[in-house]
Amino acid sequence: MSDSTERDLQQLPFLSAAHISTLVTSGEVSAREVATTMLQRIKDLDGDIHAFNEVTPELALAAADALDKRIADGATADELGQLAGVPVAFKDNMNQLGTHMTCSSRMLANFQSPYDATAVRRLLDANTIPLGKLNMDDLACGSSTESSATGPTYNPWNRKHVPGGSSGGSAAAVAAGMATITLGSDTGGSIRQPAAFTGTVGLKPSYGRVSRYGCAALASSLDQIGPLSHSVRDSALALSAIAGIDPLDASSLDVSVPDFAVACDHALQGTAKGMRVAIVSDVLQQDGLDPRLKAEVLTAAELLAQQGADIIEVTLPSAQYGPPAYYILGSAEASSNLARLDGVRYGHRAEDATDILDLYLRSRKEGFSPETIRRIMFGTHVLSSGNYDDYYLQAQKVRTLIKGDYAAAFKQADVLLTPSTPTLAFKFGEFADDPLAMYLSDYYTSLVNIAGIAALSLPTRLIDGLPASVQLIADHACETNLLRAATLLESSLNFDYRSVPLTKAAAVADA
Repeated sequence: MSDSTERDLQQLPFLSAAHISTLVTSGEVSAREVATTMLQRIKDLDGDIHAFNEVTPELALAAADALDKRIADGATADELGQLAGVPVAFKDNMNQLGTHMTCSSRMLANFQSPYDATAVRRLLDANTIPLGKLNMDDLACGSSTESSATGPTYNPWNRKHVPGGSSGGSAAAVAAGMATITLGSDTGGSIRQPAAFTGTVGLKPSYGRVSRYGCAALASSLDQIGPLSHSVRDSALALSAIAGIDPLDASSLDVSVPDFAVACDHALQGTAKGMRVAIVSDVLQQDGLDPRLKAEVLTAAELLAQQGADIIEVTLPSAQYGPPAYYILGSAEASSNLARLDGVRYGHRAEDATDILDLYLRSRKEGFSPETIRRIMFGTHVLSSGNYDDYYLQAQKVRTLIKGDYAAAFKQADVLLTPSTPTLAFKFGEFADDPLAMYLSDYYTSLVNIAGIAALSLPTRLIDGLPASVQLIADHACETNLLRAATLLESSLNFDYRSVPLTKAAAVADA
C-alpha cells in the first residue's frame, strides 16, 4: 500500500462522498479497502456510541467486491455514479434484505426484512457500501433515542448528552465518522433535531419527494425519508439518488428529479444576489428558546446578506398552534398504524395468554416502550367518537392555517430561516419526568411536517462544546432553493465537523 493510499484511508471517515467516490472509481483505493476501514472504525468506536443496532460486514464486503469487479472490467465513473464506493447506513425502520428491521423495539426484535425499502434500494443501486442498521427511538416515538429497546445512542460530542431522535443513530454514526451518509426518517423533526444536536446536516425533503415504501409507518401524512451527512452537497447527492416517483407509494411525487448537487455547485460559483431570505420573526419570540440559538439565526441572516441576499421578516401567525396540532395528528395516525402490531400476525407475542384479549393486552404492553404506549393512548383518545371533532378535526383545521401561513411567506421569500431546536443537546434523563418539555424540542421542526414542505438543519458552530445549528425552509418541491441557500451559508460558516473529540479512550473517559 502506498503512503498516499494509507493517508487517504486514515482520513476516510471524514472525507466527502465525492472524494471517496473519486478515489474508488479511479482505482487509487479499492472499495474493499473502504469497507474494511469503515467496519474497523465501527468496531473500535461503536461500543461507546451505540449508533448501530446491526453491522453487516457480509453485505458491505459483497457490495464492495462487486463494485471493484465492475471497475476492473472497465466501468467508468459516469457509469458507476457519484456515490460509488460511499459508505452508507440505514435507520432501523427501513427494510433491507439480509438484515433485521426492528425499529429498536422489543415488538419487532426478530423481524427480518422481506424486501428492500425503495429508498434503500435506490441508494444500493448507486453502488454504495451498506454498513448496517442504525439505532432509533422505539418505533420512532421519541426525541432522544432514550426509548430504544437496544439501549440509548450517545452524542459523539459529549456522551453525557443525547444525540436527539428519533434518528439518533443515523446522526451519531455520521458525527463519529462511522458512515459518510445515512438515511433517517422525519415525522416531526426526527432528522433535523438529531442533526442539530450532533453537528451534522439533516435534510427533510418535501412530502412525497422520497418514497416511503418499505419504511415502517408512524404517521403517514407526516413521515418522510431523508439523508444525514457532513455537508450540504453530500446530502444533495443522496437526495438525487433516492428521490422520484415510486409506483409502490401512491403519495410519491410525479415531478422531475434534478441533480441537486449541481445546485450546490452553482451556488458556490455565484453569490446570494437576488435570493430572498426571511427571518420568521414571531417564532424567535417563543418562550424556551436559548438566546444563543436566536443569535445564531440572526448571524446566519447577516452572513447571507453579506453575500447579496435580501433579508426580510415574515410571520407565521398560526405557528403557536403547530406543536399541539402535530402531536394530535401524529399520535392519531400512530395509533392507527401501530394497531397492526398485535402479537398475532407478527411481532412480539406474550407467552401463556389465557385468551385473545389477554394476548393483545400483554403483547402490546411488553412489546412497546412507555413513550410509544403514551402516544398510542393519546392518539386513540383524540380519535374516539366523543373527542374526534374537538381534537382531531380541529388539528386538521390548524394544518390548513399553517399551510396558508407558509404559502403567504413564500410569496415574499425563497427561503425561511429559523432555529432548528429551542436548546442545545440536553442531558440523558433531563426530561424523563417531563414529556411535554421533550415534545417542545420539536417546536421549530414539526411545523414543516404539518405543511409538507422541505427543510434542512445546518450546523453553525460549537457552544460549550456542543453543536449549534439553524434551520432553512423552502416551499414544497423547491429543494433547489433550499440547497442553494444552505450551501452559501455553509461556505461562510466553515463548521469544523472533524473536531469531534472522539477517540475510543476519550469516549470511555467521558462516560
